[in-house]
Amino acid sequence: MQDSKDNINSENIAATYHHKKSFKLESGQKIKNLQIAYQTYGKLNASKSNVIWVCHALTANADVFEWWEGLFGQNALFNPEDHYIVCANVLGSNYGTTNPLSVNPTTGQPYYLAFPQFTIRDFVTAHQLLANHLEIDSIKLLIGGSLGGQQAVEWGIIEPLRIENLILVATNAVHSPWGIAFNESQRLAITTDRTFFANRPDGGSKGLKTARSIALLSYRTYHAYGNTQVESVNDKTDNFRASSYQNYQGEKLINRFNAYSYYYLTKAMDSHNVGRNRNGIAEALQLITANTLVIGIENDFLFPLSEQKYLADHINNAQFAAIHSEYGHDGFLIETNALTNIIGTFIKESRDKKIIRLQHTA
Repeated sequence: MQDSKDNINSENIAATYHHKKSFKLESGQKIKNLQIAYQTYGKLNASKSNVIWVCHALTANADVFEWWEGLFGQNALFNPEDHYIVCANVLGSNYGTTNPLSVNPTTGQPYYLAFPQFTIRDFVTAHQLLANHLEIDSIKLLIGGSLGGQQAVEWGIIEPLRIENLILVATNAVHSPWGIAFNESQRLAITTDRTFFANRPDGGSKGLKTARSIALLSYRTYHAYGNTQVESVNDKTDNFRASSYQNYQGEKLINRFNAYSYYYLTKAMDSHNVGRNRNGIAEALQLITANTLVIGIENDFLFPLSEQKYLADHINNAQFAAIHSEYGHDGFLIETNALTNIIGTFIKESRDKKIIRLQHTA
């Protein structure tokens, strides 16, 4: 089936891939009429050797130029003049890919809580389908941060020959009890809102707003709030800036997202464990053959630096770098200058090594 193309110009295509066959999940359950929303930027070169594939984080969409500005864009390290950039919206998200608000072909009604549970590996399986559809046999560089990094590391294990370079930012090999506890706390907030069980598109919105407030505390740091939400006067007893900020961010999310997708996506994050059915985490990471760069954030409260060091220590010949950000985990989206410098150096060194290898085999 042909893509439906919603926004087309010479460099940017926003489209939807319609999968003809049933999509089998890791659980064994199946989804009919799978749709995958995606965007591409730039043009695929004749040798198909300029593909940059981006895996997005929890509530992002396929428009990587929107949410990773500075690293991706017209004049950025990853630009459409030099690269063919692909980003696909993940299964369960409400930005065009099949999700709990999609119509269940069996009932003719939205799935809501009847949507089958899915995992990070299911995200990757969907990415593989789209890559095949786009006739992309080789990915020059695969990159993702946070939940996106979880997808990227899984893909590097599942299809090592397809991925030439792998960049993992602020992510891990298995989601920690700490991270799962944060996600469960958010889901508890969502399910406390009884409208979540009312099977309506805005169900659970108040709970989702509270969940976002909980999440922000794991994404940011004490110093970030101290720098941005400090009061300009000393005589307040109520209506503090930090309170307004939490409410504002919660309202922003419920205006662009839905509680059902959020609930399922946090469950998928909890499922992340590269060692599942692979004789353990360390052995699974040894399956990666891509040139790998792992980047951590020194004061990341949610994905501590030890998790990135573990990845780098167990992936063959992986490079490791750390950055400091007052924003904590959210630094992977904000510190684009630092990321550009580190990643740019990594790409140049990888290119130089490849040239040397080719010279030796000539």
